[in-house]
Amino acid sequence: MFNKWWDLLIGVLFGLLCAGLILLVSKPKSGRAILLRPPPTPAPVVVNVDGAVQIPGVYSLPVHSRVEDAVEAAGGFAENARPGSINLAALLEDGNHIYVPFHNADINPGTENSGGSFGLSESGEMISLVNINQASLEVLVTLPGIGPVTAEKIISFREEHTFTRIEEIQKVPGIGPSTYNDIEMYITVGE
Repeated sequence: MFNKWWDLLIGVLFGLLCAGLILLVSKPKSGRAILLRPPPTPAPVVVNVDGAVQIPGVYSLPVHSRVEDAVEAAGGFAENARPGSINLAALLEDGNHIYVPFHNADINPGTENSGGSFGLSESGEMISLVNINQASLEVLVTLPGIGPVTAEKIISFREEHTFTRIEEIQKVPGIGPSTYNDIEMYITVGE
């Protein structure tokens, strides 16, 4: 009789052990739920628009805006603006300074340094813009960061290629983005 109870006890323990194993294996894994948040909203680009625009100032524009959008935010071009000397399709980056040069009809367009254009310096002083398609070596060396060697390279380059946008001056060997940033507000390509 003792063997029957012993067999029964072992059977019950074996059954409980099997039931426990089945319960342990079939139990879903515990873990933390993943909280999905919407992607962050990109910060707007803030740009300074001045020169020949209706309302110069600092404007906040959506990401992926173009120079044209910045000019529109500033009320559009003034009557005496030279829109052909800036790239309206360029993408804006935070902190950009967009300067729209002035066109002054009282100046002789044949002058080799200005091409009839005036602009404002950083201090707000009226300056004559240098026409990079016509300026002499003596005039080109007055630009910040441009020495006689680089001025010669500009003259050599323009003999084969007419500049249609001021950004194209970066194609001249020795003029990179840093030099371009220093001179962009002082140059024009003419009409």
